[in-house]
Amino acid sequence: MKLMSGLFVASILLTSCYSYTSVVGNGAQGNSKVTEWNHYVIYGLAPVGVSDSKAMAGGAENYTVTTRQTFVNGLISGITFGIYTPTVTTVTK
Repeated sequence: MKLMSGLFVASILLTSCYSYTSVVGNGAQGNSKVTEWNHYVIYGLAPVGVSDSKAMAGGAENYTVTTRQTFVNGLISGITFGIYTPTVTTVTK
C-alpha cells in the first residue's frame, strides 16, 4: 500500500506542462493575442482539430506562436485517460 501511495504521489508531483515557441519574421511586435485549442486523441497521436497559426496571425508578417499543454489540458487528458488530449496555441502579433 505504501508503494502504491508513493507511486501515486510521484506521478502527481513529477508531471509537467510542455510548451514550444516558434518565431516568424521578427517575432511579435505588439501585445495582440489570439488563442485556440487543438484537439488530439489517443495521447496526442491522432489530430482531430488543429489550429492554423498563419490564419490566426491574420496576415501579419511578424508574430510568435506558442503551443503548450496547460494544467487544465493535462487535467482533461488525465480524466479521459489520454483518450482526449488537448493543447493550446497562442499567436502574439
